[in-house]
Amino acid sequence: MPQACCVHERSIVHDNAEIGNGVVIGPFSVIGPNVKIDDGTEISSNVCIEGWTEIGKNCQIGHGAVLGGQPQIIEYQEQRSFVKIGDNNVIREYVTINRSGKEDRATVIENNCYLMAYTHIAHDCHIGNEVVITSYTGLPGHIVVEDKVVISGYVGIHQFVRIGRLSMISGLSRIPKDILPYSLVEGNPAKIRGVNLVGLRRNNITPNVRNDIKRAFKLLFNSKLNTTQALERIKNEIEMHDEIRNIVEFIKGSRRGLCK
Repeated sequence: MPQACCVHERSIVHDNAEIGNGVVIGPFSVIGPNVKIDDGTEISSNVCIEGWTEIGKNCQIGHGAVLGGQPQIIEYQEQRSFVKIGDNNVIREYVTINRSGKEDRATVIENNCYLMAYTHIAHDCHIGNEVVITSYTGLPGHIVVEDKVVISGYVGIHQFVRIGRLSMISGLSRIPKDILPYSLVEGNPAKIRGVNLVGLRRNNITPNVRNDIKRAFKLLFNSKLNTTQALERIKNEIEMHDEIRNIVEFIKGSRRGLCK
């Protein structure tokens, strides 16, 4: 049988909010109109969820988090826009996630992410699956973070940057340009320090593919070739595994250029 939700008597839940089975809402939390919270999600104390925010199944929302607030755009005019959060996400204390700055668009958090305390996700960001973002890192608008990225603490990132799959960014780094998939990045401004071999091993990427990724990085970052020449060499000399194809397509789609 469906499990009833448990709402603390000192919380406020708007009549128009949709609350799923087994949802727990702690004291002094405020759930506004148009909010949807799916089954099994736990909302801690002093949480504010507003706007058109949708939260999936079995998420954990920590004390003081504010989700679905207006985008921090100086001349913003109120309109319907969304925050869409998938399943099994852990969103810790005082995290803030702003909804999109465009009508009927969304700021998106996919599934199985871990956002540590004081993380900020601004308008129109798209965070992939199994992403970890460490405390005090703020993502300004229009950032794309692909699956299984790890971003350490106090990282500063420019708007419209893309952070490629299975990359890892060291703490205190400044990210003005796109981060290539599978890379280790550190510095101010950030530089490529190598291939994220530990992450590749943990995700069962085979040794021959890991070696080919290292060969591709060498052509891109440790040769006298420009990017166009390096891509030609990669396509001609390295087998097109999915991971190599991902690198090539990521570079072709870059708007801000690559951190090198």
